Amino acid sequence: MGLTAFWSLQTSHMIGAMAFFNIVFGRVVSMSVGYAGGYGHLLVIAVNAWVETVLVLLFYPLFVFSMRKLVEFQRLKRFLDRTRAAAVRHHDKVRRYGVLGLFVFVWFPFWMTGPVVGSAIGYLLGFSARLTVSVVLAGTYVAMGAWAYLMHGLHSRAALLAPWAPMLLICLIILFVLAGYWLSRREQRPHQHDDTYVQNSTEKPHDRTPSQSPDNSGDDDRP
Repeated sequence: MGLTAFWSLQTSHMIGAMAFFNIVFGRVVSMSVGYAGGYGHLLVIAVNAWVETVLVLLFYPLFVFSMRKLVEFQRLKRFLDRTRAAAVRHHDKVRRYGVLGLFVFVWFPFWMTGPVVGSAIGYLLGFSARLTVSVVLAGTYVAMGAWAYLMHGLHSRAALLAPWAPMLLICLIILFVLAGYWLSRREQRPHQHDDTYVQNSTEKPHDRTPSQSPDNSGDDDRP
């Protein structure tokens, strides 16, 4: 892949574009860009596999360090918190089936099911780092093969309809991804408010600071 990019400037630009779209919008958009550009399975799958492997190998230790309070990453705090929240929501579903559940979770094309959240769930389940990374990457590669077969077929059919049809397909997929992200954020907000309410309602009177307690200073001056 590196040699191909070195010998062809156009191919190097396409590799960069697919890597960018994978990180921002996911593998489906990235593969769509590659197939719309006229590239085959070899380059499209290789680029996406490389990007998601690097993401897993970088994210997993960062997540573990954050959970153990060994290192605080202020710039990544919101991302790590969202990923932790997603992992907690799906934790019980995956725990029923163990390793197989984690594999299916990473492979299945639902929103917020992928290698990053899957590696977080593997840690929460108590799996070793080697087992978690192996299962997550295996599920990722199998899912990538299925998506490659599907997206290549869609783009081949779209190209027969009109020259602009593959680009329209990419735009529609991006809109779908953005809509899913927006709906996911809306679903998370009520849970955050509920957690805050429960935390405040369970606070004991003696746990309050002096500034939170009622002002009884006037009672001390009474005869």
